[in-house]
Amino acid sequence: MLTPPETPPPDIRVVRHDPDGALSWMTAICGPHQLKVGRPSRLQFHHSGGVLRSMATRMGVIEYGTDVTIGIHDKTPLNSYSLSLPLDGEQELASGGRRVRSDRDTGVIVTPDINQELAIAGNCRKLLVAIPRPAMRQVLEELLQRPAEQPLLFDPSMDAANGGPAAWWRMVRHMLGELETAGGLYTNSAFSGDLEKALIKGLILAQPNNYSAELHQAEGRKPPHYLVKARDFIHANARDELCIEDIEAAAGVGRSTLFDAFRQHVGLAPMAYLKNFRLEQVRRQLLEDRSGHNVSAIAVDWGFSHLGRFSADYRKRFGEAPSQTVARRQR
Repeated sequence: MLTPPETPPPDIRVVRHDPDGALSWMTAICGPHQLKVGRPSRLQFHHSGGVLRSMATRMGVIEYGTDVTIGIHDKTPLNSYSLSLPLDGEQELASGGRRVRSDRDTGVIVTPDINQELAIAGNCRKLLVAIPRPAMRQVLEELLQRPAEQPLLFDPSMDAANGGPAAWWRMVRHMLGELETAGGLYTNSAFSGDLEKALIKGLILAQPNNYSAELHQAEGRKPPHYLVKARDFIHANARDELCIEDIEAAAGVGRSTLFDAFRQHVGLAPMAYLKNFRLEQVRRQLLEDRSGHNVSAIAVDWGFSHLGRFSADYRKRFGEAPSQTVARRQR
């Protein structure tokens, strides 16, 4: 029987010689999948790396030491987008009727919710980046300035030698090196959180996906001045008890004009935008706060009076309960 998935610590150093142990470890990082090992006695699974705490992005280097095949099924989707680039050896991804050969010049992206199979050669030692689905969705919606109705789907083949995708992989190498040597700086979420968001944002902008055309068009759209005033007012007064009339007065326009601008440029009504902003500030404080304040006190401080509804909204937004965020920070 397969043992429950382990919980990788912030500093990852692990060796496994049994298929169940390797599968359990990687399931905790990327989500449920199958592991087929042709010669189990030759398995020498190694994983080293680290975790960016703000959104739980994991990056590191892995190898299996023998030929293996990873199977991903849409009925049990992954928890994370898994990106890998061989440092040595090769792998091949079968996805959507395509076969992508991956070596030092070509990475692959394993996207959740799609049937895929990744064959990894025994001599393959590779970079691995696992980005949780809620983190990817959150950054995508910030770029779109609206909710994302469809899952984010990347082209599975990622150029690691030219253009924006290659620059992204260089950024990964730099950040991984700093994670292993920088100590306290990269464990400070106030610093690493911005870098983590930049990493995810860079991936979405550099790698072709089903939102690329819209994101390209959005670059030239400048929001009206009254929308900027409304957003600045929300950010400055989010801890206070605000109503829609307060936001209208700050923007200096009527309700219909304000709602049209929010729908066009943000994809949310003003009060929904306020709620999302408050949730993000609660999460940031949970990850950074060392004062001993409990979750309820922080939530109330940011304007959430109904704690049950807050908890449900938080889980829907970030894919985990507030208590899980606190536990990850404490680890």
